[in-house]
Amino acid sequence: MNRIFLDVHALQTVPPSNLNRDDTGAPKSAMYGGVPRARVSSQAWKRAARTYFSAEHLLDPSELGVRTKKIVEAVAERITALDPSIPGETALQIADETVKATGLKTEVPKRKATAAKEGQPEPAPEAKYLVFLSTRQLDGLARLAVDGAADITAHLKDKKVKDRAKEIADTNHSVDIALFGRMVADAADFNVDAAVQVAHAISVHRVENESDYYTAVDDENTDAETGAGMIGTVDFNSSTLYRYAALGVHQLAANLGEGLREDEPLSTPVRRAVEAFVHGFTASLPTGKINTFGHHTLPDAVIVKLRTTRPVSFVAAFEEPVRGDQGGFVREASERLAEFIPDIERAYGDEDSTLTWVLRVGPNTAKLAGIGNEAQNIGELVASVGQAVAERLEKPAS
Repeated sequence: MNRIFLDVHALQTVPPSNLNRDDTGAPKSAMYGGVPRARVSSQAWKRAARTYFSAEHLLDPSELGVRTKKIVEAVAERITALDPSIPGETALQIADETVKATGLKTEVPKRKATAAKEGQPEPAPEAKYLVFLSTRQLDGLARLAVDGAADITAHLKDKKVKDRAKEIADTNHSVDIALFGRMVADAADFNVDAAVQVAHAISVHRVENESDYYTAVDDENTDAETGAGMIGTVDFNSSTLYRYAALGVHQLAANLGEGLREDEPLSTPVRRAVEAFVHGFTASLPTGKINTFGHHTLPDAVIVKLRTTRPVSFVAAFEEPVRGDQGGFVREASERLAEFIPDIERAYGDEDSTLTWVLRVGPNTAKLAGIGNEAQNIGELVASVGQAVAERLEKPAS
């Protein structure tokens, strides 16, 4: 298969907010170009995109997975759904045995085991780490457990059955596993190479964190009782962020295997996955302190590149920080990109092999209008990108 890379770039202005905190509770930051920048970690935006898939119904639940330590309970729930005659405790026991047959390790957490000794219900075993499994993988393990429910130990001693358990856990990956990958430290066979790389979003300009001192009044205080019921501080900043993600479409296709549905060509689920990612990454938003700041914004500009060479970030356009001499940062940031993108593609010979789409909002992004096919809305952008990806996937490898 031809190598196909999809780059997504976005400029997004965020008002006073604390999207992604460090260990002190302050907004994360980074030094770039010799000055401090606002930063939102890649993990924060990947999770925001992943949850957006289901929240906005971009993908069917059957095409999504779950990342949890509670895989035994997840399999047990499916076992009782398949065979209601199996008691709950038995379902947990055979689910635990089946999960262990895959090579994944489970144990009863010590704090929960202690609680059980004090009269609380016997806790279910959990994985020692977060495990990312698709809906179809969980369903398959449950069916395997039900088949041997009469004597699960003997059932799983059969090498063919044990091999089948491992196969179930490592095939039929969901779209989110295929996109974001899976790592299991002590069971490397289950690792899935991520098709998506997400950069830490950074501000295009210098940013200094600020601190908000707040008070809360006790509603039951009398007039004689003055003063606050609570005082505190919360750190925040505001910024115009440059966001970037690179999707290896060929890696995504390999991760999805033969497709999620038997009656469709590989390009169809890959196209759905690409469209969901472009939409989800563009429109999602980390929700750190969102009730405090209400930082509900969308990107001012989105640039999508489809290329066959290698991913290319345009963050170097902002190595010299935008100064904001024009009373804001979006206009100058857009002008920087409009100049930088043609220059770097011309210098590295990528102009002719690249398709480009632009979605922009407002006059401050006007300079970006000439660098690619202009989409009028997110739906048009997503559909155009998806169609182009499908066409390249179906093109014979050169």
